[in-house]
Amino acid sequence: MKPQKLDRSFFRRDVLDVAPELIGKIVVRKFDNGEIRRYRITETEAYRGEEDRACHASKGRTARTEVMYHEGGKVYVYLIYGMYWMLNLVTSEADHPCAVLIRGIEGFEGPGKVGRELRLDKSFYGEDISTSERLWVETDDRDLPYSVSCRVGVDYAAEWAKKPWRFVAKSDV
Repeated sequence: MKPQKLDRSFFRRDVLDVAPELIGKIVVRKFDNGEIRRYRITETEAYRGEEDRACHASKGRTARTEVMYHEGGKVYVYLIYGMYWMLNLVTSEADHPCAVLIRGIEGFEGPGKVGRELRLDKSFYGEDISTSERLWVETDDRDLPYSVSCRVGVDYAAEWAKKPWRFVAKSDV
């Protein structure tokens, strides 16, 4: 089966359905020089609305989180440590701020490495993942088994850090 771009309907669902289903899908990046590279998604984390204390939207609607309040299928990037752009894909319906953090792609573990490899920057903020000509996600006919665990790096969020909303492709396949 020929790979196809995921359309908006894929992302306009509950983040807890989208995040594990992204495991094994292919992130495609067309660089400024015309080169196209494909990377299999190997790790994701779900962030679910204002009630989720680990989610940026827990502080409400701000200039930073505005795109999270849009309908699913938008890119949410933000800078951490002044050097790493984090790739998130907005899910759900408008006014229900949810997103999936892409924590790993084949060959690159950790969201900072993902952003660096994909050469992300602020210009990706709010881009429509289903119509973008420089960043999109494709189907793949290979289902990857994955494990489920707690999210990492969000200990400040108390019980929300313990939610089993991290999905990691099993390496023994």
